[in-house]
Amino acid sequence: MQLVPGVESRLKTVLAIPMKLGRFFSASHPFPRVGLTLDDNEVLDLSGVGVQSLGPLLDDPNLVAQLQRWSTGNVRRIPISEVCLAAPIEQQEVWAAGVTYLRSKAARMEESDFSATAYDRVYDAARPEIFFKSQGTKAMGPGAPVGIRSDARWSVPEPELVLVFNRHGHRVGFTIGNDMSSRDIEGENLLYLPQAKTYRASCALGPWIRVGVDEAEVRSWAIRLEIQRAGASVFQGSTPVSQIKRSFDELGEWLHRCQDFPYGSMLLTGTGIVPPNEFTLAADDRVIIEIDGIGRLENPVAVV
Repeated sequence: MQLVPGVESRLKTVLAIPMKLGRFFSASHPFPRVGLTLDDNEVLDLSGVGVQSLGPLLDDPNLVAQLQRWSTGNVRRIPISEVCLAAPIEQQEVWAAGVTYLRSKAARMEESDFSATAYDRVYDAARPEIFFKSQGTKAMGPGAPVGIRSDARWSVPEPELVLVFNRHGHRVGFTIGNDMSSRDIEGENLLYLPQAKTYRASCALGPWIRVGVDEAEVRSWAIRLEIQRAGASVFQGSTPVSQIKRSFDELGEWLHRCQDFPYGSMLLTGTGIVPPNEFTLAADDRVIIEIDGIGRLENPVAVV
């Protein structure tokens, strides 16, 4: 490909710039569109180059190169302040892996009685714990309320790195996830796990899908959680991504074993940040999750 003068140097510059995909609304366009950001200050509206949905774009084997070309082209740019970000997901299914951090194993054992040994055993087992979390259309985006069950007494957020796969099963990016959990319901009986994990507004994703990075770089990142109540910080914690025990390829292989995802999938990779046992979320709390290289996902809390 022969480039016009100036484009080659711009492409070299873009190679070093984080590229992140997302979905957004604006006052003039109430339906979600796909956008690209390079600096979190503006969104490149990809509808102008024919991109109508996220799924087919993630299927493109030349995704990164295509985004690089668009980022240096004449694509409409919209200030972030003029848009509302949506969850970066459409019809993909959301699944989750559990007990991938040593801290998570300890927490799950603490909350359980007769089922405690199950979490101890799965941490070292060849087969990981993987469970269905949410339909993509039910996932909450940045700023949307996440839920705590009205019949739960002990609810917590679980900040997690999310692996993004296209319909071919290829890992194409990473985003932030909040795996809201009812710890008392799960601890009462292991068979109650679907009720503790999958309910209205129990999953949040966003704000972006980071593309063009490999596992080695992502494992150098950190995950941070802050919970605010009445404007004050009531919990803060962090963990390095490197503490995830299983490789991303291993988790992806188990997710896709004997499974088909015609629209693609997302996999939450477990949490290494657990608030103290005496803490539970309350209505109107704010959950703030940050992951290096991706951004910040913030959601208020509501009883559902």
